[in-house]
Amino acid sequence: MTSTAQPPASGAREAHPDHLGHVIFITAAAAMGGFLFGYDSSVINGAVEAIRHRYEIGPGTLAQVIAVALVGCAIGAAVAGRIADRIGRIRCIQIAAVLFTVSAVGSALPFALWDLAMWRVVGGFAIGMASVIGPAYIAEVSPAAYRGRLGSFQQAAIVIGIAVSQLVNYGILQLADGDQRGEIAGLEAWQWMLGVMVVPAVLYGLLSFAIPESPRFLISVGRTDKAKEVLAEVEGHNVDLDARVREIEHAMRREHKSTFRDLLGSRFGFLPIVWVGIGLSVFQQLVGINVAFYYSATLWQSVGVNPESSFFYSFTTSIINIVGTVIAMVLVDRVGRRPLALVGSAGMAIALAFEAWAFSADLVGGKLPTTQGIVALIAAHVFVLFFALSWGVVVWVFLGEMFPNRIRAAALGVAASAQWIANWVITASFPSLADWNLSGTYVIYTVFAVLSIPFVLKFVKETKGKALEEMG
Repeated sequence: MTSTAQPPASGAREAHPDHLGHVIFITAAAAMGGFLFGYDSSVINGAVEAIRHRYEIGPGTLAQVIAVALVGCAIGAAVAGRIADRIGRIRCIQIAAVLFTVSAVGSALPFALWDLAMWRVVGGFAIGMASVIGPAYIAEVSPAAYRGRLGSFQQAAIVIGIAVSQLVNYGILQLADGDQRGEIAGLEAWQWMLGVMVVPAVLYGLLSFAIPESPRFLISVGRTDKAKEVLAEVEGHNVDLDARVREIEHAMRREHKSTFRDLLGSRFGFLPIVWVGIGLSVFQQLVGINVAFYYSATLWQSVGVNPESSFFYSFTTSIINIVGTVIAMVLVDRVGRRPLALVGSAGMAIALAFEAWAFSADLVGGKLPTTQGIVALIAAHVFVLFFALSWGVVVWVFLGEMFPNRIRAAALGVAASAQWIANWVITASFPSLADWNLSGTYVIYTVFAVLSIPFVLKFVKETKGKALEEMG
């Protein structure tokens, strides 16, 4: 039996780094993975119509090219933890940076549709790795007193990455005189959109050489002296470094490596709490949020908005996403997770219903009537705002808190996998559904937003203010 004797207190809880700015730099460098996560996920928005016309493909094939990246995301997320434990967090970051770079170059210079899809998978693998290694590394190098605020860098970086990708797409479209297939220096505009990601990808790789390895990993491989140097760097020299190392070693010995078997119950396969986590993940995607980030330019063009305006609306939507995320970060510890989720569900349902009504109108001269066009535009922004200030942040907070310690890692992995699968379902189905009936598609998303309300009321318990040991 593992000893439960506590090591001497090191003073880590009250630790303040000697140079907080340096710790912020380390965190921001690691959060570049989140920036690339958001950037790579949404930059395809600007290339969808050009890819459709360049390769003369239907909505089904187009959807697979867009959604195939999510296969790479799921695989990358599944293996990132093991890679990081084997070769270190920094090496894992560097691998992700190389994959982002290769994906950007390959996607910008495809020979055919099949290799464009392949480069999308490579980029997805990098996204999956970044989605796991970024938060883990930041948590391990952050002083306890600042961990919450520094941990929020990852989510902030993701939404900023989404916004920057839309701004870059809009700028490139301006250079191409509003034509997604217009030539700029021998390449079509959409190729530049996908290729520009090489810049932040290379920066991410270079920054990885300027930040230290995680002290937790260093201790796990016996490099204790180096771990002490890093701890002094990020937690300050007033911490008892020997006691701090013993604290980390003690915590690592006590950790229970949860397995898939730990998640199984007797009647319904998984334990009830695992099903709640899966439900939160699935509802987060089934309201159709990623349609706003993967297809919004195509959506607006399909109802008669010109390409330049459609790209601009994609950018303004991403700014609203940032605003909503900041609101959630401010409120999540004040008003609680459940109230935010319920308010968000109600707001999304109303906005989606208005979008469904607006898109039900017959096009006049290839455009929505003025009233319906204005309603659709406003409702789309309101939908993203309510998602960002609620389910966009709250679901990840719930998943990090709601599971008992003994199953937390495995349960979070299953819930995250369910989220990638649901994301794939929405992404792969939207072009065909929109061709069938755009208004009907938004009715489906509205129904899921409405159903999320009784789900939260009946099954989701508030986790605000509770210790992790109280969960489950």
